[in-house]
Amino acid sequence: MTVGDTTSGAGEEPPSDSSVHATPHHEVDHTAEPTDDPLAIRLEALILGADRRYTPFQAARTAGVSMDLASRFWRAMGFADIGQAKALTEADVLALRRLAGLVEAGLLSEPMAIQVARSTGQTTARLAEWQIDSFLEGLTEPPEPGMTRTEVTYPLVELLLPELQEFLVYVWRRQLAAATGRVVQAADDDEMVDRRLAVGFADLVGFTRLTRRLEEEELGELVESFETTAADLVAAHGGRLIKTLGDEVLFAADDAGTASEIALRLIEAMSQDEAMPALRVGIAFGTVTTRMGDVFGTTVNLASRLTSIAPKDAVLVDGAFAKELVRHGDAPESEAQAAEEVAAAAERARLAEKEGREVVEEPPLPTYRFGLQPMWQRPVRGLGVVEPWLLARRGKTGS
Repeated sequence: MTVGDTTSGAGEEPPSDSSVHATPHHEVDHTAEPTDDPLAIRLEALILGADRRYTPFQAARTAGVSMDLASRFWRAMGFADIGQAKALTEADVLALRRLAGLVEAGLLSEPMAIQVARSTGQTTARLAEWQIDSFLEGLTEPPEPGMTRTEVTYPLVELLLPELQEFLVYVWRRQLAAATGRVVQAADDDEMVDRRLAVGFADLVGFTRLTRRLEEEELGELVESFETTAADLVAAHGGRLIKTLGDEVLFAADDAGTASEIALRLIEAMSQDEAMPALRVGIAFGTVTTRMGDVFGTTVNLASRLTSIAPKDAVLVDGAFAKELVRHGDAPESEAQAAEEVAAAAERARLAEKEGREVVEEPPLPTYRFGLQPMWQRPVRGLGVVEPWLLARRGKTGS
């Protein structure tokens, strides 16, 4: 796992084909020089925390890690093929040494360490792009005439970098604590991977037509507004945002009641924004495989299919989801049942009044939050015939 000389970066260079290879989804090019601008060079050093001084082979040798393992780590993190350019820093050496050390100590298996590198690389790549885009929006006009973007950026980065770094660690710890709590509550090891969850897709109707009509900037603002609203509502009501796909978001919740509240809140929020197209939501309940922060399985596929057939400004759910709502008392089995319960309560009250007794409801009349209306059965591609249910707030279904 290690190479012989771990004390020096000098020595014979390996063939170019043993260098780092590209990963298309979150590729990072380390070979691009920061030009001859001294301020640009200082800016890069400020962000990286050190100057470039190692080739990949030298970094691996100095870290005491085989070039093969180092290449797999870098590939997983999304580092592009840099040949043997001198582009790596002391921070790269330290990261290699730490990750390989976890494997050597038996704290992580090698495949698990690769997964850690890949998940971290993919997540932080998107985070970095997102933050840079946000910062650049405020840098379209320099504060003083003649200032370059680098001159504007350097003091901003110098101030923001340590604060954002601390904030990143804080948010990661909070999210890690929440994820750990969900694992601890799992009944057994199988439930940690395969869990029963409510999974929902929320999709903007007619988005393809919008892309032809709106300017790029307008389209970007619309997508950002949709994703922000969705993320806020999902988090506020106890769900988890799995991913955003531009005109669609995927979320999950531990129970059907939480997922119902999220879905209806999304519909209500979007309908109040005149700039937003209509929204449709599909939710299914069942066994879901969770891996690398994503969800997979038939339940997820069914939720996606339900979304595609849902009317605009409406929520469609599957039969298993409807049963969960009924089982937990969040919805009646039917509007007829709810009407019978109300009629029975009214009759008890009438008799009590006639007999001069105090009206005491035992048991109290159920307070249903949601209503369910059965829809026509229909074939769904790849899943057979399903019977969707239209979900609404109580009092907006049936009649």
